[in-house]
Amino acid sequence: MTTDNKNNNERESDYENVPIFSSFDDMNLKDNLLRSIYAYGFEKPSAIQQRAIVPLYKGKDVLAQAQSGTGKTATFAIGILQKIDNSKSVCQAVILAPTRELAKQIHKVITELSRYMGVTPWLCVGGQSVMEDMRALQTGNHQIVVGTPGRIYDMINREAICTNDLHLLVLDEADELLERGFKEQIYNIFQTIPESVQVGLFSATMPNDIIDVSKKFLREPIRILVKNDELTLDGIKQFYLLIDKDEWKFETLCDLYDQMNVGQSIVYCNKKQRVEELAKAMISNDFQVSYMHGGMEMDERNQVMRSFRQSETRVLIATDLLARGIDVQGVNVVINFDIPNNRENYIHRIGRSGRYGRKGVALNFVTPRDTEQLEAIESHYQTSITELPEDFEQFFK
Repeated sequence: MTTDNKNNNERESDYENVPIFSSFDDMNLKDNLLRSIYAYGFEKPSAIQQRAIVPLYKGKDVLAQAQSGTGKTATFAIGILQKIDNSKSVCQAVILAPTRELAKQIHKVITELSRYMGVTPWLCVGGQSVMEDMRALQTGNHQIVVGTPGRIYDMINREAICTNDLHLLVLDEADELLERGFKEQIYNIFQTIPESVQVGLFSATMPNDIIDVSKKFLREPIRILVKNDELTLDGIKQFYLLIDKDEWKFETLCDLYDQMNVGQSIVYCNKKQRVEELAKAMISNDFQVSYMHGGMEMDERNQVMRSFRQSETRVLIATDLLARGIDVQGVNVVINFDIPNNRENYIHRIGRSGRYGRKGVALNFVTPRDTEQLEAIESHYQTSITELPEDFEQFFK
């Protein structure tokens, strides 16, 4: 048996052997939490919610993988809220996210799900006042803190977050947090918290090297993992459009938008400069677009997201900053103007459409030099990305 086959078989057995709770009522949740869940609009738990909520609130370390748009955030939010002791006004749970936008969304979900519980989560990210964070956290009125690694570590060092009563640490988009620029910050945070703290790792993609790294700080975790070839969302049709030269992509994009009947869409580029140049070119051609990347100030990024969520703009051009965990209900088309450099981000990008089982379309602009990269994505996820047919308008209705 090859290593890849062995890993895939292990993923399958992990997923199948976890107990399943087919309704929220069967999970023995607090009455006020149940009330919030149904008020939020949930009726039946998704696959990840059926498997991960109960182990999380029962104190088990959890390593969980869930496709984009399947209620992953609500999974750990509900598990945490069930576990929190409402009578104690101390920080009991910390949730880490790789971007401010994702941290804000997590905070929003937890705020909604705790509306009847008397729990007050605090958002702790860069770009907002350090002193305001310190004042809020030192009052001891926030049982849950959501934030980015740099600001959370800073607050721990300043003793604004006391880890003595910390019971649970959750890493959302764990694969992103455990590699590249975040790894050192995450390890530093682990050095400051008690060894007894329960840990939950969640992501839409969980590469094998990240699973190996997780063994250093997870204790006999519940492993809810799926095989790579089960990651592609069934509700998303995937196409490619072969374009001979990179400089022809812009004209092709404009032609497509002239012909497509699209609600809202996200166009992904690999670089900040590329995002800005494309946005300015489209605006000069009378398209209403907005754009966002990591080089923008937080207030500006917040305004862009507010406008897009409210459908004031129908096209958002972005870098991979927006690839993970951002839930905009109206998005039904994702266009990869550039094929992602990191194949893991492909799933995160196309998962912005087809949220919660709705239909979506992913369209990849491919130059001759991109074909090998696209084939690698197909092979890794055991999926098929077909050429955009001439009658493509039928898919954008």
